[in-house]
Amino acid sequence: MVVLELSDAEIDRIFQALADATRRDIVRQALLREQSVSELARHYEMSFAAVQKHVAVLERAALVTKEWRGRERIVHGNPEALRRAARLLDAYGELWRGRADRIGDILSEQEKG
Repeated sequence: MVVLELSDAEIDRIFQALADATRRDIVRQALLREQSVSELARHYEMSFAAVQKHVAVLERAALVTKEWRGRERIVHGNPEALRRAARLLDAYGELWRGRADRIGDILSEQEKG
């Protein structure tokens, strides 16, 4: 199960990073094409420093990576990290569907008995 591939701290960082709409959009932008932090900042009505902080949160969650290119920091989306997050959500979905099915079975048994 994918949940076992990730530590609790990694899972927390992923969900905390994706809980914010701006960070989700930054990931989307970085997946569309690599961009400098300055380029990303132009998409938002907030300071460059605020965008930098959002990128740092995403980087700690491994959802984006940064590299130096000259004087600029280039942000890349990390599709593998997003696939891991999707598998994690799928695993939780399966867990809850299984629990809902078992509840249904218990209720059916009680109706019969």
